[in-house]
Amino acid sequence: MSDFLNYKDKPLVRKGNTVYYGDMSEKYVIKLEILSSHTEGELEVADKIKVMLIKNDSEKLDNVTKSTEKNGFAEAMQFATTWLTRALADK
Repeated sequence: MSDFLNYKDKPLVRKGNTVYYGDMSEKYVIKLEILSSHTEGELEVADKIKVMLIKNDSEKLDNVTKSTEKNGFAEAMQFATTWLTRALADK
């Protein structure tokens, strides 16, 4: 059993304003950067998210193959899930 939060059977790990989605042992992962947010009541809600598909073939995670900016975390995760699924299927 994983110690990480999972979304659609893939780990989802957050540190500060950066979220990684995907298994680090696979060929691709998604990096989401929260660019802006606002407060609703007591909650911090992400407004603008940069979504990046990263080729995980080296020791550094800066091999961005696709990127886009989306409004809201839900929309960003829709793109993240689609991109990651397609990238991992293209072996």
